Amino acid sequence: MRLVFAGTPEVALPSLRALLDSDHEVAAVVTRPDAPAGRGRHVVRSPVGALADEHGIEVLTPAKASDPDFQARLREIAPDCCPVVAYGAILPQSALDIPRHGWVNLHFSVLPAWRGAAPVQAAVWHGDEITGASTFRIVKELDAGPVFGVLTEPIRPDDTAGALLDRLAEAGAGLLLSTVDGIADGSLTAVEQPADGVSFAPKISVEDARVDFTAPGLAVDRRVRAVTPEPGAWAEFRGERVKLGPVSRAESEIDLEPGELLVERKRVLVGTATWPVRLGEVQAQGKKRMQAADWARGTRIEAGERLT
Repeated sequence: MRLVFAGTPEVALPSLRALLDSDHEVAAVVTRPDAPAGRGRHVVRSPVGALADEHGIEVLTPAKASDPDFQARLREIAPDCCPVVAYGAILPQSALDIPRHGWVNLHFSVLPAWRGAAPVQAAVWHGDEITGASTFRIVKELDAGPVFGVLTEPIRPDDTAGALLDRLAEAGAGLLLSTVDGIADGSLTAVEQPADGVSFAPKISVEDARVDFTAPGLAVDRRVRAVTPEPGAWAEFRGERVKLGPVSRAESEIDLEPGELLVERKRVLVGTATWPVRLGEVQAQGKKRMQAADWARGTRIEAGERLT
C-alpha cells in the first residue's frame, strides 16, 4: 500500500523503520513543526522528520492538520492508509476522510483501558501488572475507534514509564506492520471496542510529578517510576526543587516521619506514610545528577531535615 506515516518523537521511530523496511511505500511523513530543543534552544527537526530526511522522503509539517494546503497535498499524494504513532495533534474529520483505509493508530495500552495522552505512565502509576499496545482506526472520539490488533506486555516491578515505553515501541512496530499488512490483503477486520472497561490517561503535568511523601511507600514508588523520565519526579529541599530518580523499598525497621531524611554511609532513606524508601539519584538545581549518598554528603544534611 501507499502510506503516509504520522508521528513525531523517538518512540515512533521503530514503527517508521519497520514500514520503511517493508514492501509498502512510505510516500511521505507528517510530523509536528520544527521546534526549539536542547540548552541552546536551536530549532530542530522532530526525530520522525529527521529519519524521513535521511531516506529522502517528503516531510509535511502543518501547524494544524486542518490546514487547507496540507490537506490538498495529502490528497495529491493519495495514500491508501495513514499509520500513526504519537503524532501529537488532533486530526479533523476532513483529514481522516482522505485515505481510503483511514488513519490507523498504534496506542500504547490495551484498549479501552487508558485512552489519552499518557497510557504508559497511567499503567505504572496505578500499579497495573499487564499493559500492551493496540492498533485501531482513528475516529472523532478520543482513542475510541475499532481495534485491529492487540499485544500484551508485563509491567516489571522496577519498570519506569520510559523503560516500558521503549519495549512497547519495539513490539508495537511489529503489531503496526502486521496491521497494515492485514488491511492491505483484506485479511484483517477491525472490531468495535467494548463499552465496559474504559479509562482515561490525561497528560501528566510537572505539578503532578511532585512526590507526596505523606502517601504510602508503594504509592511513592509508583509515582516516581511513572513520571521517569518525563516530566521527572521532584520534591523540595531547603526551599529549592530537587529532581528524584526511581526509589526502592528500604529493607529497614527504622521509623521515619513522612519526608524525613536519614543519611547512612551508602544510602539515603526517606520516610513515607508506611515504610521508608531508599533514594536513587538526586539532582539539585544547577547540579549534575548523582547518587543520593553523594548528594547527601555534599549537602551536609542535618538530622530531622525533610523532603517536601
